[in-house]
Amino acid sequence: MMKILSIILFSLCFSNSAWAAPAKNLDTYWQPFATTESIAVNHQPWQLLLDNYLSIDAQQQTFFAYAKVTAQHRQVLNKYIANLSALDPLMLTRAQQKAYWINLYNAATVNLIVEKYPVKTITKLGKGFFSFGPWDDKLLKINQRKLTLNDIEHRILRPIYNDPRIHYAVNCASYSCPNLATEVYTKENTHALLEQGAKQYINHSRGVSINRDKLTLSSIFDWYSDDFGRNKTELIQHLLKYAQPQLNTALVAYAQQQNMRIKYQYDWQLNEHK
Repeated sequence: MMKILSIILFSLCFSNSAWAAPAKNLDTYWQPFATTESIAVNHQPWQLLLDNYLSIDAQQQTFFAYAKVTAQHRQVLNKYIANLSALDPLMLTRAQQKAYWINLYNAATVNLIVEKYPVKTITKLGKGFFSFGPWDDKLLKINQRKLTLNDIEHRILRPIYNDPRIHYAVNCASYSCPNLATEVYTKENTHALLEQGAKQYINHSRGVSINRDKLTLSSIFDWYSDDFGRNKTELIQHLLKYAQPQLNTALVAYAQQQNMRIKYQYDWQLNEHK
């Protein structure tokens, strides 16, 4: 009886609606950056994996073929992560750092799924008994400091850059997550890829959907609401910035309602191409 009760309580605590996303919490150690570029970062091994296993469908959503990754490419991926971890990111420029952390986060996430495959959802991973996913596992060691995926996203990327588009870049290997970009991030293309990621996500039904005057958004806009504005009006303004004409018109009409209600949803199913 107690075991059944524990399972029920666990399910309630970690349901989509109850799960509390981490807040920004800057780790000041990672804040410094080089003012001039002195180190070149090679992201081509990660591009090799993307070229071979990432596909994009007609609705502009990307899927990864985790099951098809060869032993040779697993070695390439592991070496790439090891090489990035061996670098001192504090010696990189601010633009290089942004690309470095995004690529490292995404490569480490894909590597987790590949290592544990077959798995239906990333939420089943994690070393703790009550873990909801692997985000608090110490996966990486950089500058002799152990880091989790949550450290990278919520203690480095979000608080340092204060860029809501970060949420369209870091990929959680799930259907409702924004795209895993088809190109590696670099100091030159990061802005363009972030803009592309925002447009692709907001104009896909898993990001924004209006049906019979009902607005449904990805739970990302709820979990990280502070990143997208101080209220629903500012959230709508953010969406309008990237919405295509038909969606833009629908959002404008929806925002004029007196009692603007939003439903949030998220599908943790693996973003897998079979």
